[in-house]
Amino acid sequence: MIVALEDARYKLTGLREVLVELGSSIRIEELKASLPALEEQTMKENFWSDTANSSKVLQTIKQTKDKIDEYEGLCAKLEDAIALAEMAIEENDEASIPDVEKELKEIIEKEDEMRTEILLSGEYDRNNAIISFHPGAGGTEAQDWALMLYRMITRWAERHKFKVKLTDWLDGEEAGLKSATIMVEGTNAYGYLKSEHGVHRLVRVSPFDSSGRRHTSFASIEVMPEFDKLDEIVIREEDYDFMPYHSSGAGGQNVNKVSSAVRIYHKPTGIVVTCQTERSQLQNKETAMRMLKSKLMEIKIRERLETIDEVRGVKTNIEWGNQIRSYVFMPYTLAKDTRTGYEEVNIISVMDGEIDGFINAYLKENSKTAQ
Repeated sequence: MIVALEDARYKLTGLREVLVELGSSIRIEELKASLPALEEQTMKENFWSDTANSSKVLQTIKQTKDKIDEYEGLCAKLEDAIALAEMAIEENDEASIPDVEKELKEIIEKEDEMRTEILLSGEYDRNNAIISFHPGAGGTEAQDWALMLYRMITRWAERHKFKVKLTDWLDGEEAGLKSATIMVEGTNAYGYLKSEHGVHRLVRVSPFDSSGRRHTSFASIEVMPEFDKLDEIVIREEDYDFMPYHSSGAGGQNVNKVSSAVRIYHKPTGIVVTCQTERSQLQNKETAMRMLKSKLMEIKIRERLETIDEVRGVKTNIEWGNQIRSYVFMPYTLAKDTRTGYEEVNIISVMDGEIDGFINAYLKENSKTAQ
């Protein structure tokens, strides 16, 4: 059994070089050197008079410190693990094997997580994510599939300590959902979850088919960043219709009793946004307007348009040929991404939110394309 300790110590000491290379990749010395200049800005006389700039500087300081602390904490954890392994070998302590192996596993996983974060270099990758779920044609079966995807994404987010906020929900006719929108809040939420944007295909024996036949269903996940600065997006009153209505579905008793829910239709683009989960109609309207502005900002950036008047919504049919990933439950089990070729055979764990492999493969593939 001491062989296991020796093997773990060998792997741990080998990680020293790996972490040195990781530090170089995240430019740890540059981050440390940038802190004094950033903190010096906060001491200037007029620093707090410009709230936009002061907020940006303070956020940069926090993010820089967090990154330094995260890296140095991982290095310290590695040295502690090496010391634990060496002590266990010296004392012939076989009982320490599980602890040493656990430390090794956690260090490897953390190093991989930090290395993946390096790939999140997009301008909006650090932002919150606004995610909407829509079933394709197929009635109850497709609506149930949309609910399964909703559960998959929310489980992933909760597992990674992101905050999930439901903003809109419409129940399916018999099961599942007709539409739902959530806000996933936390650093890099959009950067990670942008990999899930697109059409998802399901193959299974439908629980809603009494004949036990195999069905193919489609549902889409729409992912966009929540933009911090939306001042340049001006929405004139004559460009949208504001429609209050009675909430339904998962919003709770309070919102079901009053017309607190809102629906906003943007005439130039045909975009419709809804919100029903805030406590008042005013709050729901404010949330819906932020969502609408984020959608318009996304389209404006994507199409590089000069004015909002030129924006036209782009829709993808939720059907065969457009899927980014297929999930097969029958006659075998497999989840395969059509963009990267990455696949998982444990379909149950995937549906329970274990989608890091798909996310990492997507980020790595995108980084190659960008080079």
